[in-house]
Amino acid sequence: MSERIAEGAWVQIHGIVLRPGERVAKVPEETQAVPLEMTAKGRLDGAAALGEEVTITTPAGRRLAGTLVAVDPPYDHGFGRPVPELVPVGRELRALLVNEGETR
Repeated sequence: MSERIAEGAWVQIHGIVLRPGERVAKVPEETQAVPLEMTAKGRLDGAAALGEEVTITTPAGRRLAGTLVAVDPPYDHGFGRPVPELVPVGRELRALLVNEGETR
């Protein structure tokens, strides 16, 4: 039995947006021959195991569906794994700024 990852965990998903042959005719043949793939990071919307189809909520608030491929995925630009305490800071700051604007 696969280990369950808790709802709200920072994860990465993978999905196929368009399968080969589903792209518009203007796309080169070489491009039409391969799927258009997507990867995204966000908070897991419900408990799941690696390899399951899940939905996530991105930092921008979008809900996306895909196959769960990683938990606490590192950033590829070389800054290492995210610090869990810092992941929600952007969302919290936006909420504070919105509330601050309402009191003025």
